[in-house]
Amino acid sequence: MALLHVDFFSESLGLSCNMDVILPQPTTRQIGLDGATTAGPYKTLYLLHGMSDDHTIWQRRTSIERYVSTLPLAVVMPAVSRSMYCDMAHGLRYWTFVADELPALCRSWFPLSAAREDNFVAGLSMGGYGAFKLALARPTQFAAAASLSGALDVATRLGEAEGDWRREMENVYGDLTTVAGSDNDLLALLDKLAASEQPRPRLFQWCGTEDFLYEHNHSFLTRAAQAGVAVDYTEGPGGHTWDKWDEQIQNVLTWLAVGG
Repeated sequence: MALLHVDFFSESLGLSCNMDVILPQPTTRQIGLDGATTAGPYKTLYLLHGMSDDHTIWQRRTSIERYVSTLPLAVVMPAVSRSMYCDMAHGLRYWTFVADELPALCRSWFPLSAAREDNFVAGLSMGGYGAFKLALARPTQFAAAASLSGALDVATRLGEAEGDWRREMENVYGDLTTVAGSDNDLLALLDKLAASEQPRPRLFQWCGTEDFLYEHNHSFLTRAAQAGVAVDYTEGPGGHTWDKWDEQIQNVLTWLAVGG
């Protein structure tokens, strides 16, 4: 495969930003790896980082390059700072960037499919929240989404916020009491999707039983069941750690069934 480090100017953010992209590469001479054998346009997985990380973290902490080496799948990993994948109340428009500008730019630069059935999104922690937010808010854009240890009940989580972290989240969301029921609340987005005629994306959810977000994951799962939105849910021993995310991203790729 080809790994690209891309620096570019974002119109929606008004600044230069970064992403890493893994593109399939037909090759039989890459030592230790088998290359993808199909030509583009490729299916695309937007792979999102957590709050303390950036666009490089998935390559540094997992073997994502090796896992996708035989797949006709591009992997796009953008940097969004600590934005919670939101248009920030006192900051930059990261939701507009990741939901609208980024896919359009990537398709203009690389041979990526624009078809809904070929576009997926996944992430961990804050990125799990971002992945489900994208899929639930843009169900005509994404066919499937996966959350690993996601911050899925954000309104409850923000209600627990104190000190510096509360002030940081107020920069993201503004008045934290207005998040519940808004388009930044995944539970509300579940209800909105259930009441609409829009297609329902496939959802994959995993959380460790010792994770500090475990109860919040069950809150999402309960609301999804109430809304009649299907979720492929699994859990197992473990906390908020990279050994589990490296393991589970392999399960996500198998679940996506993009072919080899």
